[in-house]
Amino acid sequence: MQIHFWGAANTVTGSAHYIRANGHTLLLDCGLFQGRRSETYATNRSFRFPPKDVDAVVLSHAHIDHSGNLPNLVSNGFDGPIYATESTVYLCELMLMDSAHIQESDVQYINSRREKQGRSLVEPLYTAEDAKLAISKFVKRRYEQPFEVIPGVTATFVEAGHILGSAAIILDVDENGQKNRLWFSGDIGRFGMPILKDPVLPYDADYLIMESTYGDRPHPPYQNACEELKFVLSRTLNRGGKVIIPAFAVGRTQELVYAIHKMMDAGDIPAVPVYVDSPLAVNVTDVFRRRREDFDKEAIEMVRNSPQQAALGFDRLTYIRSVEESKALNRRDDPMIIISASGMVEVGRVLHHLRHNIHDPKNTLLIVSWQAPHTLGRRLVEGAKEVKIYGEVYENRISVESIQGFSAHAGQDLLVEYAMQLKGRVKDIFLVHGEERGALPLMHILNANGLDYVHYPQRNHVFHI
Repeated sequence: MQIHFWGAANTVTGSAHYIRANGHTLLLDCGLFQGRRSETYATNRSFRFPPKDVDAVVLSHAHIDHSGNLPNLVSNGFDGPIYATESTVYLCELMLMDSAHIQESDVQYINSRREKQGRSLVEPLYTAEDAKLAISKFVKRRYEQPFEVIPGVTATFVEAGHILGSAAIILDVDENGQKNRLWFSGDIGRFGMPILKDPVLPYDADYLIMESTYGDRPHPPYQNACEELKFVLSRTLNRGGKVIIPAFAVGRTQELVYAIHKMMDAGDIPAVPVYVDSPLAVNVTDVFRRRREDFDKEAIEMVRNSPQQAALGFDRLTYIRSVEESKALNRRDDPMIIISASGMVEVGRVLHHLRHNIHDPKNTLLIVSWQAPHTLGRRLVEGAKEVKIYGEVYENRISVESIQGFSAHAGQDLLVEYAMQLKGRVKDIFLVHGEERGALPLMHILNANGLDYVHYPQRNHVFHI
């Protein structure tokens, strides 16, 4: 067996790990790399392996940094099945089409400017037709039910607790009479988080590929993050400002709606209008409502007791689909909360809300998720005085706040516990989906706890078993 670390190696985004066994190949994830715009296009466009040689893809979850490059894979020759949990399939049907729409509409906007400047035009990374073709190749599989993915390799999905439908992937490999179990963590969730079930810890694995995003620090308790959220919302709304929250359409948006719902019901924050302004987030929330079997007990109880029979809906909340409704929000000055994609402030409607409100210090841009290096979100968190939005420079006067406790990723303490489940059995551990500042401290702790063979593979590294 060979493991090729093509994506999310020495970085967080662009998850893609290429496994070769018994003369066949499979790909664990196929995500978009996010970073400097000058680098992302070329990185995402090209593959370091022939897509036509891949026999199957096994997808851990629907986040774009894990699924978003599937349309490119298919348009470049991949013609096999894409295995995923049921909820992941439903979410990807929405997310890949939305990603394609963003690719096309952003290029259209950019090209209108480039044409006026006499510059050459650019093409989208992929199109809606590419996304549709990728979606047609999805095959649903249930949790805890093994299935053959390529000859001699059986895959099993287990709960990862990260987003709806997220899974760790167990690969049981039988090659030349040698049997090994490879456990791919995907993105590991946290215990006791709202809506989702807790992650399953690994067992009986010989090799572990594990995320390391927050390997350098534990997270504060979720309740602390809720208290911070309550403070920031109350302070901004009481001074008459808007709160703009860039949030990933899958997971973070629903988590925030759930938290704000509880705060307003309890009278902890002013009862102002709340808008979810992202067509994708609206559609994704519909999937959440349909997939209650993936909820934890608390969320199911809230649904049962809510007057609206919903954990993700209340009388102050409006889900916005149309462009005109979205534009109308920027013609208003009354206090409100706007939750809008994208989570790293790179694309989507949140950019328009930001550019209309960035001049006023009574407003708040509230960052509630990790920001990749060189993204607009990262620059704002780091205190940039001026930023470019759609090619125009804006003075940054909006209040920028950051809350880390909402992360859907395991912190250092859970990552250590996760890996230690395999002490005495695991032969090698590979830390992926993390920058050096997260992976290296985690590696040192694992070494100190008797896990000696911990690697932090470079991109393009190949490991032979």
